[in-house]
Amino acid sequence: MMLLLKHHTYLNGHYMHCDYRFILPGLAAVCLMFSPPIAAKEQLVLAIGGEPEQGFDPLLGWGQYGNPLFQSTLLTRSRDLTPQAGLATAWSLSQDRLTWTLTLRDDARFADGTPLTAKDVAYTFNAAAAAGGRADVSALTKARAVDSRTVELKLNAPRITFIDQLMTLGIVPDANRENGYNEEYGRKPLGSGPYRLVEWQEGEQLIVERNPYFYGQTPAFERLVFVFSGETSTLSAAHAGQLDLAAVPPALATALPEHMQRIVMESVDNRGILFPIQPDLGERAPSGAPIGNDVTSDLAIRQAINHVLDRETLVDVALNGFGRPAFSPADGLPWSLADEAFTGPSLDRANALLDTAGWERHADGLRYKDGLPARFRLTYPASDTTRQLLAQVSAEMVRPLGIEMQPTGRHWDDIQREALHQDAIVFGFGSHSPQEVYYLFHSQHAGFGFYNSGYYANATVDSHLEAAQAAAGPEEANPHWQAAQWDGHTGYGVRGDASWAWMVNLDHVYAADACLDVGELGVAPHGHGWPITANLLEWHWTCD
Repeated sequence: MMLLLKHHTYLNGHYMHCDYRFILPGLAAVCLMFSPPIAAKEQLVLAIGGEPEQGFDPLLGWGQYGNPLFQSTLLTRSRDLTPQAGLATAWSLSQDRLTWTLTLRDDARFADGTPLTAKDVAYTFNAAAAAGGRADVSALTKARAVDSRTVELKLNAPRITFIDQLMTLGIVPDANRENGYNEEYGRKPLGSGPYRLVEWQEGEQLIVERNPYFYGQTPAFERLVFVFSGETSTLSAAHAGQLDLAAVPPALATALPEHMQRIVMESVDNRGILFPIQPDLGERAPSGAPIGNDVTSDLAIRQAINHVLDRETLVDVALNGFGRPAFSPADGLPWSLADEAFTGPSLDRANALLDTAGWERHADGLRYKDGLPARFRLTYPASDTTRQLLAQVSAEMVRPLGIEMQPTGRHWDDIQREALHQDAIVFGFGSHSPQEVYYLFHSQHAGFGFYNSGYYANATVDSHLEAAQAAAGPEEANPHWQAAQWDGHTGYGVRGDASWAWMVNLDHVYAADACLDVGELGVAPHGHGWPITANLLEWHWTCD
């Protein structure tokens, strides 16, 4: 008995055609190698991670941290993060800040050649609101198509950060049309972006080709092959000349193959210690996870840790120098204070804070307050070597204070189930939108996923955040975002409640073929997705 299956795959710069013959009791495979049907300079092979578990579905969050690739967005971001025309050629916000009206271009088509209309846009926003995914359109009351080229988005309250969804939410086809959105969309995306999906072998590779109906500039490369591999195999492939672009961990960023150049993309992709703010009163979150920590709920503990961390050393040791110190969730962005940073660690100031707060040092070297030792777990995802190193080095920095942070690696599932609201956790955030600040520090979002998992609550901070959302525009909102960080009396930052101890902002480091020019890169957000592809249309090959 014989069963014949055919399969195509990509290996070592060539396509493999394989016939698998099931001949009991074994399996035989015959593979023929043939060259790609396009010129080498028209194809790139990339190993930059970012394979989405839920597929390439914008309604579930695809594209929120980078370019959605297969889909287009209503607006795009310039390098200075200001909105630019995308699918929409004109846009306006009503005076009561409750209605967005956008005019669409008339030449946008999906990759199957059918026109993209206002009905598709309205469907996308309404469906995203119902899905409740990472694309937060909860402020939307209803989206409707006024005519084929005009869409109206009505909000239930002023939400200045709603404009960010206009720049990140990829438009999908209306479910009521042929080839419309369905439950398989994440694996078979149809959009109006510069590329269309050819084949996705989950956990292995993704092959995409130019969308012939793309309304914008034609990409320089006909085909892209995204290889999903671990750090070791990625570096081996790069040294073997099998990759044109590869993400490189900071620890290995100085040992690149001779034929490759190092590309460093500055980011606001940060790492920091989130502290549980509430004491342990035996309460549990809706998930069942315990809430509170009697040590980190003490302001003096949080402030002392902030003042003793040597962030420059953390950058050198944990990031191999590829990064910069972090003092907030949005260092250098317009909605963050420019004077939050302080010079160097201060052991004397940290010790004084603890002494004043009644934390007494005992013979065992630890501090105690009312019999409670200054000891708590510092949890990090066990699979993340950078966060592990940050946890271990920061714990050693804090030890001379008489505070014992215990670095503990756990699986994300275990963290969510048992530690999310009770342990101090090494988290990573970083966004092109101040909406993230709202999520991290507004009491309304306490216990909301990974965001305000420390149950931080400050009514004054809430009022500043709400004033920012109700502002007439982004520039008018910035003073309110900054006041939430520190208004001279209180705030979520280190001068106020010190709800986090931010540590570092990572550089995103890549090894690229010397012939690949990736243009002028912007500032990257947190590393989900493919932030480096945001300016993909500028990429080109420089060699003959």
